[in-house]
Amino acid sequence: MAVGFWAFATAVVSFVITAVTGRYLIPFLHKLNFGQTILDIGPNWHKKKQGTPTMGGIMFIIGITVSTIVAVLLHAIVHGFGTTERLVFVGLFFALMNGGIGFVDDYVKVVKKRNLGLTAKQKLALQFLSAILYLLLMRVCGDDTTIAIPFLGVVDLHFFYYIIMAVVMVGMVNAVNLTDGIDGLVGSITFFVALFLMMIANVFMMFDAVVIFAAAAAGGCLGFLVWNFHPAKCFMGDTGSLFLGGLVCAIAVAMDMQLILLLVGLMYLIEMFSVVLQVSYFKLTHGKRIFKMSPIHHHFEMSGWSEMKIVFVFSGMTVLFGVIALLLVIFG
Repeated sequence: MAVGFWAFATAVVSFVITAVTGRYLIPFLHKLNFGQTILDIGPNWHKKKQGTPTMGGIMFIIGITVSTIVAVLLHAIVHGFGTTERLVFVGLFFALMNGGIGFVDDYVKVVKKRNLGLTAKQKLALQFLSAILYLLLMRVCGDDTTIAIPFLGVVDLHFFYYIIMAVVMVGMVNAVNLTDGIDGLVGSITFFVALFLMMIANVFMMFDAVVIFAAAAAGGCLGFLVWNFHPAKCFMGDTGSLFLGGLVCAIAVAMDMQLILLLVGLMYLIEMFSVVLQVSYFKLTHGKRIFKMSPIHHHFEMSGWSEMKIVFVFSGMTVLFGVIALLLVIFG
């Protein structure tokens, strides 16, 4: 059977598991009083969202994990188990490690009543440890130190690969985390990122397991949007956003398409650098700001854009970047 069948079936299963899990998870989170605390640093009208259940990312973690494992194993039984399948399972493990870090962070926030959760140093230390462990496991599974650069071909970075990749992956994971600030935003963007990574992986016929992995991610994001699209009935929390950050990194690394991820996921990076610019400019000018609020999606909120308009525009930009990336892969 063609990989298209496996991808479609996996996406559907991931969607259904995620959406159905939400039907039971959200009341359970309500019962536990796992409600989101809305910080004063955000737009003041977000206060009405106070108490909306967080940690909802658990639903797509279950959907993506189960559908990926089952589909990749069944595909391997039919077509054989190879290096790509091992890379996918290690990638899923990396996403789960980041989801675990997010879970601890959310748990500290909602149960221990510490609004900021883990400290920045604690979170970064755990993220770098998970990135290093992931890269080492990838090496054991046969991955090398090369990356694909459009129009230049494959470049071997040797030892520097591990340093660069650890920094890039931790940065991207946190960029995805910062994008999660309004209803449906990070779920919608990640749906399109996963969709384009799936299409790019399909260009290279040896990446069937990665196509399935990306399809599971897309299906899980869509299933979550059933509950998270405006007005959100639950938030994914750091549990979900850190998992998704690890997931998109793992898909790209499995294909040696790290640079393509930077293009497909450019909206994540714009969100992250808007925070970096805002904080840096604020310190240098002793109180002046570039944006009305950062991350940049809050700037557009403060400028009068609705949450749905921001989601549609940011998703549209992601589609544009995805098309450019796909063309670069095909013709580069």
